[in-house]
Amino acid sequence: MLRLRRRERLRRKEVEGIAERLLSAFGAVTFAVDAAVERAEVSDGLAALLLGEEILALELRGVPVLSVRGLLKWPATKRWVTVDMGAVPYVYNGADVMAPGIVEADPAIAVGDLVWVRDEKNRRPLAVGAALMTGAEMAAAEKGKSVKAVHHVGDEYWTHGHEEPEKPAPDEAEKA
Repeated sequence: MLRLRRRERLRRKEVEGIAERLLSAFGAVTFAVDAAVERAEVSDGLAALLLGEEILALELRGVPVLSVRGLLKWPATKRWVTVDMGAVPYVYNGADVMAPGIVEADPAIAVGDLVWVRDEKNRRPLAVGAALMTGAEMAAAEKGKSVKAVHHVGDEYWTHGHEEPEKPAPDEAEKA
């Protein structure tokens, strides 16, 4: 279970700034300026940006990146890394992205950029991470780690706000 600390609602100017940075980095039109966006500290250097109870973006050392749910809600056109279908189960389970599994990558990616990973068949987001190579190097490399995973489908950021309610204990009267 994800523990969110120091939850605060962002001012209109802050939301506008984050939306502009996400548009510039990912090509995705995101938060409306009047949206009730909240920031909550998750761990040292990592914060979650919530709209209601959904985590739609993360801030890694002050740099915003869309979460997988955010990418599903607001499709991005930049900083993508496409993996073959053989790599999908590994990425889905939180593994770092290895160069042999990469089919193509946005050539504008620089080392250290926050990127999103998609599958080659459906082009659906699977994970978010930090680039360890440039986009051109990722597409050409035959060995090595290319993307350090930060968030993936099924992790605690994905499930937050979508947890199954706990089932009540069976009543003693029902057992008899």
